[in-house]
Amino acid sequence: MRSVANGVGIEFDVTGSGTPVVLLHGFPDSGRLWRNQVPALAGAGFQVIVPDLRGYGRSDKPAEVEAYAMPLLAMDVLGVLDTVGAERAHVVGHDWGGALAWVLGMFVPERVDHLAALSVGHPASFRTAGRRQNEKSWYMLLFQFPGIAEEWLSADGWARARQYSGHPDAEAVLAELQASGSLTPGLNWYRANVPPRSWVDPPPALPPILAPTMGIWSSGDFALTEEQMTGSARYVEGPWRYERLEGPGHWVQLEAPGEINRLLLDFLPAS
Repeated sequence: MRSVANGVGIEFDVTGSGTPVVLLHGFPDSGRLWRNQVPALAGAGFQVIVPDLRGYGRSDKPAEVEAYAMPLLAMDVLGVLDTVGAERAHVVGHDWGGALAWVLGMFVPERVDHLAALSVGHPASFRTAGRRQNEKSWYMLLFQFPGIAEEWLSADGWARARQYSGHPDAEAVLAELQASGSLTPGLNWYRANVPPRSWVDPPPALPPILAPTMGIWSSGDFALTEEQMTGSARYVEGPWRYERLEGPGHWVQLEAPGEINRLLLDFLPAS
């Protein structure tokens, strides 16, 4: 299916029927990241909505950096929900999709029933998580340099992209990234939303999260500390639940699909 908001087309798949749940991927993935969760959720009575977010996969890829600002990305998701007639949905996000899920929970609480954030904590918690998180986030500054970041990642047959990320699905993801032309658009998410100035400015005041919220973090995550997830509780006025997984890396839904499915099915009401 296809949704168009502000002239940008978003392709998405819908599986099953019942209570809507939208699954939001991050960098450098597409909607196929959730392939292990879709059957479990659809089989449990959910209408599972999986978009290729702006810049990725089959969806449109605007050239301008500012086209990837978070408010526009949020409007894309709302456009998808409007297209399927979903007034409210559970929102599950990972990586940049997790950041987008938090934003939806903050600014359109009437559209978010339950919120599940995998790996990435609340934006304010991320910003105040301390030196260790800043050290882990060094690559975000590298990604600010157009052309240089693209060359760094793709040189020597994408050797650095494979080595640094440790993505369990690296070959397929990198092949799709190249075929769809999604590398620069994916990096534009960083350029539009975490510019260098944001690392020294105080974090903005943000509305609280009202929805019941679950944060999931895994001990093998190379990019994110536990503190940036557990600290998210300060910004959630609804019920807060935290789950720590021992062992898996950043891509928990691929490395521990059974555990992620169990947690989502336990947390998300089907009616």
